[in-house]
Amino acid sequence: MVQSRGAMGRDTVGRDEVGQVTDASEDDALTRDGMDGRETDMPTAEAAGGDKAPRTERGKRTLRKLLDAAALEFGERGFHEASVSGITQRAAVALGTFYTYFDSKESLFRALVEDMGALTRRWIAERVAQAPDRLTAERVGLEAFIEFVRAHRNLYRIVMEAQFVAEDAYRRYYQVFADGYINNLESAKKRGEIREGDVEVRAWALIGISVFIGQRYAVWGDDRPAAEIAAEAADFIARGLKP
Repeated sequence: MVQSRGAMGRDTVGRDEVGQVTDASEDDALTRDGMDGRETDMPTAEAAGGDKAPRTERGKRTLRKLLDAAALEFGERGFHEASVSGITQRAAVALGTFYTYFDSKESLFRALVEDMGALTRRWIAERVAQAPDRLTAERVGLEAFIEFVRAHRNLYRIVMEAQFVAEDAYRRYYQVFADGYINNLESAKKRGEIREGDVEVRAWALIGISVFIGQRYAVWGDDRPAAEIAAEAADFIARGLKP
């Protein structure tokens, strides 16, 4: 799901001459590369809800920095060992800035799970946009997912931990994927690209394939080319989905 360190894999901390974390480096940090070498993606609309949602571009960039820093802190230390101060130090913002956007560490964690799901879906959607049919989209999408996870290995730890820290966020993470999958499979079925069948069951089965292939070939090891793995899995999928 490109081997780059960015939206979920870069530690950017500014310090003054005596080593204290400052906000002075904020503008510099905002120009650094984001995921896949482009400018860092803006946070999703759900990342900071209600009255805490940023209304200015600068506020959105600060929120993005907090989410990126949280991905590092939670990914490396886990939810219970992670701290708000650790997150703000990584983001190079003042402690009080955190509470402008989030009520607690848990609210940030929930927002991060939501945000990571949105970034993953965006990454995949951009790469499958030109796929001529559903079966091709499965192969291209799986390859994109493997590449994404290889570049953002904290994804699995954070999402899996959400099952115990914020189960509703964990379920929503996968449900949003499933909803999109169901719609795509239904459309493909109507076009005659896949055979008749229960698209909801198929959607969850395909998600399961992606999750465990990503775990084996991105988190546990990246010893084989993503394209090769995706092609093998897509061949397996096609034999069950072809009309």
